[in-house]
Order: sequence, then structure tokens, then C-alpha cells
Amino acid sequence: MNSDNIYENNPLHGVGLEQVLTELVDHYGFEILYAYLNLNCFKTKPSIQSSIKFLKKTDWAKDKVEGFYLYQFKSLPRADDSQFQLPPRDRIIPAHQKPGAPAELSFEDAERLRQKRAKKTRERSATPNNPWAR
Repeated sequence: MNSDNIYENNPLHGVGLEQVLTELVDHYGFEILYAYLNLNCFKTKPSIQSSIKFLKKTDWAKDKVEGFYLYQFKSLPRADDSQFQLPPRDRIIPAHQKPGAPAELSFEDAERLRQKRAKKTRERSATPNNPWAR
């Protein structure tokens, strides 16, 4: 099997960051992207070009946007633990998994998700023997 073929089912294969961002902005808009991803490039004077400039310099943010593209916009099932450790462009999507319709997102769902993440963070920092807790 050719090593290029294992990535062909990944919706990010052969797609540039500008196209990914354009599709997301056209479908959801900058406001929803900011609500879900909490990246200031989608809040303060957002534009495709300024967002691309930031994302190209910031790998963790680019991975966050590309993961959002795969699992919200393309509605793929969540990756298994071994694949989830890889950047979204390097993930191998099984051949039987096909992209679906974009997820319907709302500001209310984004707020619930933000609260859920904040609760998890508080719980993690409150556990005994946590090296990150003060």
C-alpha cells in the first residue's frame, strides 16, 4: 500500500488552510467559530487572511481549527485515542467513514460546551496528586 493512499480518505488531504477556513466561515461565520474555538483571530477584526496568518504561525490553533473542520463541519466520528494524538492532517480516516452534513451549531450549545470544559478543568485541578494543582 502506498503511504499516500492511507491519507486519501482524510477530508483535509489536498485541501489548503485557506479553503478550510473559507468553508467554515461561509457556513458558520466568524461569531460561531469564536464561540466554539475561542480564538481571538475570529473575534477581533476577523478576516480570512488575518486568521490564516495567525493559524500558520500557531500550530495548536491550526490543529484546533482542522479538528473542528473534521468533526463538526464534516461530521466524522471522533478519532480513537491513538489517532487523536496526531495532528488532524496526519490522522488516518478508515475507508468506511464518509463525511456527512455539517453539524448544526448554536451559541447556546457553545456556551454549554464552554461551561462543561470549565467544570472539567476545575475538577482536574482539584484532584489530589495533580502536578498542575497549586
